[in-house]
Amino acid sequence: MSVRERRSVGVNETLAVAIPAQAVRARLDFEALYRSSRDDVFAYVAGMLRDRAAAEDVTAAAFERAYRKRRSFDGRRGAPRAWLFGIARNAALDELRRRRRVATLAVEPADESVAPVAADAVEGALRRSVLQAGISSLEPRDRELVALKFFAGLSNSEIASILGVTPSNAGTMLHRAVQKLRKACDATP
Repeated sequence: MSVRERRSVGVNETLAVAIPAQAVRARLDFEALYRSSRDDVFAYVAGMLRDRAAAEDVTAAAFERAYRKRRSFDGRRGAPRAWLFGIARNAALDELRRRRRVATLAVEPADESVAPVAADAVEGALRRSVLQAGISSLEPRDRELVALKFFAGLSNSEIASILGVTPSNAGTMLHRAVQKLRKACDATP
């Protein structure tokens, strides 16, 4: 028997070993969670960090952490999305701590080759500018609430689960944050 033939002994038997059904189910469940949540997690993290490139990195890190810790998920403590957003929140806060500074909003560069824009486009840009200034003026906790609700599209119950408060408390906190945002936007010249 040649060296090559001896190394190949048992390969077919090894390939025929079935992957446990539970492992396949867990992988598929995580894949479904990823597919249904990736855009929302990115929007939430981008809203917190206000830096698109950093948000991409933090989102990837959050999903990596979640994948590594998927076996520690306890369905009795909350929904998978809330668990995932908790991990994303911690990853974003780690990034903010690492920076040791307040992130600035990413502004799209102006394209000088574009012809003059219509009045509607100018008005839309002005509204976005006012909203960005209003969000920048909020306290970090209020910015986080706005990001969870409007960027990630989470319900008050999901927000409550992430923050460790009751749903009614989350709703009250969110209401106050939105009121502050409205005042900030109205005060912006």
